[in-house]
Amino acid sequence: MRECRSCGCTKAVSDYERGEVYCSKCGLVLEDTLFDFGPEWRAFDREQLDKRARTGGLLRYAKLGKGLTTEIDKYDRDIKGKAIPAERKAKFYRLRKWQTRSKMATSLQRNLSKALPELDRMCSYLKIPGNVKEECALLYRKCAEKGIVKGRSIESMVAAIIYLVTRKNKIPKTLEELETASGVKKKLISGSFRKVVHEMKIKMPVTTAADYVPSLAVSLEASGETMAKAIELVEKAKETSVTTGKVPISVAIAALYLASDITKDGKMKKDVKFPGISKNTIQSRYDELLHKVVGKDKMPVPAMA
Repeated sequence: MRECRSCGCTKAVSDYERGEVYCSKCGLVLEDTLFDFGPEWRAFDREQLDKRARTGGLLRYAKLGKGLTTEIDKYDRDIKGKAIPAERKAKFYRLRKWQTRSKMATSLQRNLSKALPELDRMCSYLKIPGNVKEECALLYRKCAEKGIVKGRSIESMVAAIIYLVTRKNKIPKTLEELETASGVKKKLISGSFRKVVHEMKIKMPVTTAADYVPSLAVSLEASGETMAKAIELVEKAKETSVTTGKVPISVAIAALYLASDITKDGKMKKDVKFPGISKNTIQSRYDELLHKVVGKDKMPVPAMA
């Protein structure tokens, strides 16, 4: 905080037109070489902003060139859309060929050229948000630069990083889901996960049943009231130590079933099969929540397939 040398006032006014900073009380000029780092133009709507901006987009770590590369058009046309003369087509063919080769100059670039499309495919399959995908791509780049990915399959490393980042962002994916998406055994995925956590020295948060409720509620088409009630049941179960030693996702599924019975949500699906979670396990968690949390002995049992 800047203090006036004359009156001691701490409120200063920045005048970017004159490049000065002066005291708001006595008017003493405190600084006369103020720099304006903003644009020299003004925009009054989004269309003007897009037209006048001269910078590119944000860095995209999920892209091989981070979204900053220049592409040579394969249709042999110039900037005005006119066809390139025949005598110059050979030149552009060579430029295009060397540009492709320059992208694969190092082993790191070759690895990323295979891993990033695989990451994009798996994130699309698992319906992972774009910001989380960018975080996954950044972490994979760091692991590749450190040499952690050497000796392991690209699919298992990508799946392990998705498992890690989604847990950190409170939208966890199960190993069974990642096994289906990647085609790699979950034993290899968990091994790659432990390798990344150990080498990158990442402190992983503990996954709770409440973290699984929102994504499960979407897949089961539960209402907002049912989802809120399920989170409330999970929190009460945590306070009474009902969830201790239980698989978090099984508790989350049972909480949603019980919440739908309480809120009478008839539109929620109850015939969905979850890989790795049996019907008996969900029924046991349902009964525990019903008797130890809700305290009611008679309620309709969810129709689980």
